[in-house]
Amino acid sequence: MRVYFMNVARLYSLGVLFMSLVESSQKLKLGDRAPDFQLSGVDGKFHTPDDYNQRNAFVVIFMCNHCPYVLAKLEVIKKLHQTYSPKGVGFVAINSNNNPQFPDDSFEKMKEFAQAHQIKFDYIFDETQAVAKAYGAECTPDSFVFDADSRLVYHGRFDDARTPEAKPTVHDLANALDVVLVGSLPKSHFLPSLGCSIKWRD
Repeated sequence: MRVYFMNVARLYSLGVLFMSLVESSQKLKLGDRAPDFQLSGVDGKFHTPDDYNQRNAFVVIFMCNHCPYVLAKLEVIKKLHQTYSPKGVGFVAINSNNNPQFPDDSFEKMKEFAQAHQIKFDYIFDETQAVAKAYGAECTPDSFVFDADSRLVYHGRFDDARTPEAKPTVHDLANALDVVLVGSLPKSHFLPSLGCSIKWRD
């Protein structure tokens, strides 16, 4: 895991007082099964991997409400859901931030966030943070793609844009889904994400 610190001027330009940036690392390996979870969603329902493992593939995204890296990718995530859900791909976003210093990421704020941004994919709360630890998630946003057998086929970045204002030229997650949907494996199954660190309680 690599940790980056943005300079003060840059933080203020993003509207953030302090933010450590983390590059994701691998815990789950290619072919590992999706770790289990049973978490409450903003829709008032409990969600588990069984909700998604009957699909052709499913995507697990670790995100939150306040991170500028998440906000920069939110329309990308919504577009991916809109494009690939009709092709049999399930989507679930997990918020594992549960630190009193970040009240904007509370479960109640998640409901407001989902409504304000018209989020149509499942958005669930990892209150104990055990799910993030099981997946090895360290930053937001970070994505994991599992095939129809719930086996990991891709982990990492959405695209090659490394800062919120950058324009992507390579759409890695979409490319991975295209390959998985025809029964193949992506050439690269791990391309590190870069984003805000998950706000651990400890």
